[in-house]
Amino acid sequence: MILYFLTFILFSIGLFGLLFKRNLIKIIISIAIMEYAINLFLILIGYKQTGAVPILPKNGQIPAIVDPLPQAMVLTTIVIGLSLIILMVSLSIRIYEKYGTFDITKIRKLRG
Repeated sequence: MILYFLTFILFSIGLFGLLFKRNLIKIIISIAIMEYAINLFLILIGYKQTGAVPILPKNGQIPAIVDPLPQAMVLTTIVIGLSLIILMVSLSIRIYEKYGTFDITKIRKLRG
């Protein structure tokens, strides 16, 4: 139960950075922290303390196994999250080339 609480704290740290930081790079890092917290939570959902590898034995008895579906979902979210982070970093580099700053308050003032 404490691990679920720690993932919630990790997600809260990322949410705090997303809402209260003004630097684009810090915002991207905050989004990545939130993504990692969600991935960790999904892995914890499918974990069993006494679970075995999800391969059925030949003798026909089904042991308590770890759920492989959250693991597959996390692999998919890692790939999608990595591509989104790369996109955000490339857009922030283009914004820096155009405006010369990563501060979102100054970027809003430079509109025109």
